[in-house]
Amino acid sequence: MKKWTRWEDWVAVAVGLVAAVSALFMPAMGASMAWMLILGVLLIASGIVNLAMPGMAAMEYVQLALGALLFVAPWLGGYADMQSAAAWVSWIGGALAAIVAALAIRPAMQTHDRALPH
Repeated sequence: MKKWTRWEDWVAVAVGLVAAVSALFMPAMGASMAWMLILGVLLIASGIVNLAMPGMAAMEYVQLALGALLFVAPWLGGYADMQSAAAWVSWIGGALAAIVAALAIRPAMQTHDRALPH
Protein backbone atom coordinates (compact mmCIF):
# COMPACT_ATOMS: atom_id res chain seq x y z
CA MET A 1 0.00 0.00 0.00
CA LYS A 2 1.46 3.33 -1.05
CA LYS A 3 1.57 6.42 1.13
CA TRP A 4 -0.91 9.25 0.56
CA THR A 5 -3.18 7.21 -1.76
CA ARG A 6 -5.90 5.65 0.41
CA TRP A 7 -9.26 7.22 -0.33
CA GLU A 8 -10.67 6.16 3.05
CA ASP A 9 -8.16 8.32 4.88
CA TRP A 10 -8.74 11.27 2.55
CA VAL A 11 -12.46 11.01 3.34
CA ALA A 12 -11.68 11.08 7.08
CA VAL A 13 -9.49 14.17 6.61
CA ALA A 14 -12.28 15.85 4.61
CA VAL A 15 -14.91 15.00 7.24
CA GLY A 16 -12.64 16.38 9.96
CA LEU A 17 -12.08 19.55 7.97
CA VAL A 18 -15.81 20.03 7.37
CA ALA A 19 -16.61 19.44 11.06
CA ALA A 20 -13.92 21.84 12.28
CA VAL A 21 -14.75 24.60 9.79
CA SER A 22 -18.49 24.17 10.32
CA ALA A 23 -18.03 24.65 14.05
CA LEU A 24 -16.54 28.07 13.37
CA PHE A 25 -19.29 29.28 11.03
CA MET A 26 -22.48 27.75 12.47
CA PRO A 27 -24.33 29.26 15.39
CA ALA A 28 -23.22 27.49 18.57
CA MET A 29 -25.78 25.35 20.36
CA GLY A 30 -24.80 23.71 23.61
CA ALA A 31 -21.20 22.59 23.30
CA SER A 32 -21.35 22.10 19.54
CA MET A 33 -18.36 24.30 18.78
CA ALA A 34 -16.03 22.51 21.20
CA TRP A 35 -17.12 18.99 20.20
CA MET A 36 -17.00 19.59 16.47
CA LEU A 37 -13.75 21.55 16.54
CA ILE A 38 -11.86 19.07 18.72
CA LEU A 39 -13.15 15.94 16.97
CA GLY A 40 -12.64 17.54 13.55
CA VAL A 41 -9.01 18.36 14.30
CA LEU A 42 -8.44 14.86 15.73
CA LEU A 43 -9.98 13.27 12.62
CA ILE A 44 -7.70 15.38 10.41
CA ALA A 45 -4.66 14.34 12.45
CA SER A 46 -5.55 10.64 12.45
CA GLY A 47 -6.23 10.74 8.71
CA ILE A 48 -2.86 12.34 8.02
CA VAL A 49 -1.10 9.77 10.19
CA ASN A 50 -2.89 6.97 8.34
CA LEU A 51 -1.99 8.50 4.98
CA ALA A 52 1.66 8.91 5.94
CA MET A 53 2.02 5.46 7.53
CA PRO A 54 -0.36 2.97 5.91
CA GLY A 55 -0.69 -0.35 7.63
CA MET A 56 -1.19 0.98 11.16
CA ALA A 57 -4.36 -0.90 12.00
CA ALA A 58 -4.52 0.69 15.45
CA MET A 59 -4.96 4.14 13.90
CA GLU A 60 -7.88 2.84 11.86
CA TYR A 61 -9.56 1.87 15.13
CA VAL A 62 -8.80 5.35 16.48
CA GLN A 63 -10.45 6.85 13.40
CA LEU A 64 -13.46 4.56 13.87
CA ALA A 65 -13.79 5.66 17.50
CA LEU A 66 -13.49 9.35 16.55
CA GLY A 67 -16.18 8.92 13.89
CA ALA A 68 -18.47 7.19 16.38
CA LEU A 69 -17.79 9.92 18.93
CA LEU A 70 -18.59 12.62 16.38
CA PHE A 71 -21.86 10.79 15.65
CA VAL A 72 -22.95 10.78 19.31
CA ALA A 73 -21.53 14.24 20.05
CA PRO A 74 -24.89 16.04 19.52
CA TRP A 75 -26.41 14.08 22.40
CA LEU A 76 -23.32 14.41 24.59
CA GLY A 77 -22.89 18.12 23.84
CA GLY A 78 -26.54 19.11 24.07
CA TYR A 79 -27.09 20.16 20.45
CA ALA A 80 -29.19 17.25 19.19
CA ASP A 81 -32.02 19.46 17.92
CA MET A 82 -33.36 18.14 14.59
CA GLN A 83 -33.28 21.68 13.19
CA SER A 84 -29.63 22.16 14.14
CA ALA A 85 -27.25 22.17 11.19
CA ALA A 86 -24.39 21.39 13.58
CA ALA A 87 -26.15 18.20 14.68
CA TRP A 88 -26.63 17.09 11.08
CA VAL A 89 -22.99 17.77 10.24
CA SER A 90 -21.99 15.68 13.26
CA TRP A 91 -24.38 12.82 12.47
CA ILE A 92 -23.57 12.58 8.78
CA GLY A 93 -19.85 13.26 9.19
CA GLY A 94 -19.50 10.87 12.12
CA ALA A 95 -21.32 8.07 10.32
CA LEU A 96 -19.26 8.62 7.18
CA ALA A 97 -15.96 8.68 9.11
CA ALA A 98 -16.87 5.53 11.03
CA ILE A 99 -17.93 3.66 7.88
CA VAL A 100 -14.79 4.48 5.89
CA ALA A 101 -12.60 3.64 8.89
CA ALA A 102 -14.34 0.27 9.21
CA LEU A 103 -13.74 -0.35 5.50
CA ALA A 104 -10.04 0.49 5.92
CA ILE A 105 -9.32 -1.80 8.88
CA ARG A 106 -8.95 -5.04 6.93
CA PRO A 107 -6.60 -3.64 4.23
CA ALA A 108 -4.50 -1.97 6.94
CA MET A 109 -4.20 -5.27 8.80
CA GLN A 110 -3.19 -7.08 5.60
CA THR A 111 -0.54 -4.45 4.85
CA HIS A 112 0.75 -4.70 8.42
CA ASP A 113 0.94 -8.50 8.19
CA ARG A 114 2.86 -8.35 4.90
CA ALA A 115 5.35 -5.88 6.36
CA LEU A 116 6.24 -8.11 9.31
CA PRO A 117 8.95 -10.71 8.71
CA HIS A 118 7.80 -14.24 9.47
